[in-house]
Amino acid sequence: MGFAIMSMTDAAANRVKAIVENSGPEAKGVRVGIKKGGCAGMEYTIDLVTEPNAKDDLIERDGAKVWVEPSAVLYLLGTEMGFESTTLRSGFIFTNPNQTSACGCGESVELKPADLAALAAQGNAVVPAH
Repeated sequence: MGFAIMSMTDAAANRVKAIVENSGPEAKGVRVGIKKGGCAGMEYTIDLVTEPNAKDDLIERDGAKVWVEPSAVLYLLGTEMGFESTTLRSGFIFTNPNQTSACGCGESVELKPADLAALAAQGNAVVPAH
């Protein structure tokens, strides 16, 4: 049994599908990554995908497609991607077991790479999509 890199909630899958539907016929899904920045050190990135990168891992749910860039995989293992809409904000949220802290506004996070030895000890194998 493989260990999923990431999972999506129903709300996240619905939002990804809505973004694709509203972005024209060339839109295929979204790409999730991380970059250095913000006061806590790292930020999640989400970009529209019109041409999938063969090196990215693909996560699908109910027709929603999310690609994960290779450099982010170790930081996103076990993460759940959600979507919330409140009075003050609307956006994707990430419940990430590799997050060690976050800034006060929640826009940036501190992440550590996933412990592959611990995952292997639990009997979870990382299965790449390619």
